[in-house]
Amino acid sequence: MAITQLSLFLNNQPGQLVDAVSAISDLGANLRAMSIAEANDFGILRTIVSDPEKVYSQLKERFLIARNHVVAARMDDRSGALREILDVLNQANVNIEYMYAFTGSGPEEAYVVFRVNDTDSAEQMLQAAGIATLNDDNLQL
Repeated sequence: MAITQLSLFLNNQPGQLVDAVSAISDLGANLRAMSIAEANDFGILRTIVSDPEKVYSQLKERFLIARNHVVAARMDDRSGALREILDVLNQANVNIEYMYAFTGSGPEEAYVVFRVNDTDSAEQMLQAAGIATLNDDNLQL
């Protein structure tokens, strides 16, 4: 099972990001990863948090927020590691809509996050190729 990503749609104005991050922090959730994309008058704050259901349920009254599943694949800190992952997805004809990365708990461990057209297939193909993926239960690693 993939991991849950929360996307908050914020007005492109000073203070919006700190308000969103503060709201997540006030709930006691840990921000594991985040990415910000700009789209004219608003921004999209994509987050992976330690308790996505709690954060979603508490923030949906305050923010325009969406919940979806993304694939997070483990990637070693070495040349060619990302290419191997991309090759697996390409061979499976998986379309990557966007991606970002975050570090893991080990000194040379990272994860690359993909929003893809077929989450289940992407995850199965990566695992069959020996590439570890995260789910909400093992995100705490």
